[in-house]
Amino acid sequence: MNKKILGLSVGIAVITIIAIIMIMPNLQPITSQKHNEKIGLVINTPKSSITLKDLNQIYSDASSTGIGRSNVYLFWNTIEPVKGEFDWKQPDVLMSFNKKNDLKVTLYFSVINGETLGPFPNWIGKPSLNAIGEDRLVNVLDAILSRYDIIDTVVIAGETESQFRYYEQNIPVYKELFNGVYAKIKEKHPDVKIGNAFALHNVLNKNLEHIVTDLALGDFVAFSYSPVDTLNDIVKTPQEAKEDLQKIFEIIPDKKIGLFEISWSTSDFVGGNNTSQKMFLEKAFEFYRENESKMEFLTWYRQYDRPDGTCVVEKSEIGNATISIGGGSSLGTSEHVIERLSHYICSSGFVDVNGIPKPSWNEFKNQIEMIK
Repeated sequence: MNKKILGLSVGIAVITIIAIIMIMPNLQPITSQKHNEKIGLVINTPKSSITLKDLNQIYSDASSTGIGRSNVYLFWNTIEPVKGEFDWKQPDVLMSFNKKNDLKVTLYFSVINGETLGPFPNWIGKPSLNAIGEDRLVNVLDAILSRYDIIDTVVIAGETESQFRYYEQNIPVYKELFNGVYAKIKEKHPDVKIGNAFALHNVLNKNLEHIVTDLALGDFVAFSYSPVDTLNDIVKTPQEAKEDLQKIFEIIPDKKIGLFEISWSTSDFVGGNNTSQKMFLEKAFEFYRENESKMEFLTWYRQYDRPDGTCVVEKSEIGNATISIGGGSSLGTSEHVIERLSHYICSSGFVDVNGIPKPSWNEFKNQIEMIK
């Protein structure tokens, strides 16, 4: 679904640099609550502009569920806009709140973002896979991991199946890049686990299991999952969705897996509701408990709903590239698919746009408590 490009926002636009600097120095966790480091939540904001006070409360609420991790999405073009010069303002804020709330971090650093490469800084340009530069990538990842000791897992390619669906000849090029980066990062940060992520629903809907098998590299294989068809309509029952998750072990029988972004929308526009979301949440944790020894983590996408129409935009700037949807509004056009994606994402949270928790919010807490 390429949510990172089109819809994900941490919403810290109004935080001033002075405020950022004030909260940075060596924050230590303030909570004595026990957290499960294998259970995570994508912590997002209910609106695009947010204050530090609001952000503090959002993280505190998320942490109160008993989660032990969250995802942080960083992009090369914002981290290293000038070669060798790093901009830590935004990630420092996010990492400080994670650390304050005793949360480990799964870092998503997109060398591959679905069909898109990057986004890359202007000084790199628009490289092909074999021109990205192993040492460049190692340098920026080393800088990030050296600065933030709460990062224990790294995903460097997301929706990877979409990148190679029509270009399988490029798989060996990416393997060489990944393996080179993996070896060098492991020398510097041996405890950090590195892997690739795939959209399980895309893999199953489009018969791309062989791409996952080819690229099951590193320490684990991560999956996002939505119970949707190719038009982004919910077409599974909660039990059928659990059966989809079980198929992961048929594709990857010999490596640990992570559920990187698992979701179920409550939007009736795409066939969702509060009851089915809660039922799937129960099935997802049932799956987790049955397979805990094989899993790195389970992270739900996401904490808050957003108003309809604010989760996917018609044109999105990614580095120097612009992603545009197709014209027309008939069934099956890009616009039709994107419209459903927007509704799906905007209503995939545990708390609705009015700030009212859905039934799944308390169920999430209950399920975490059950596996402590």
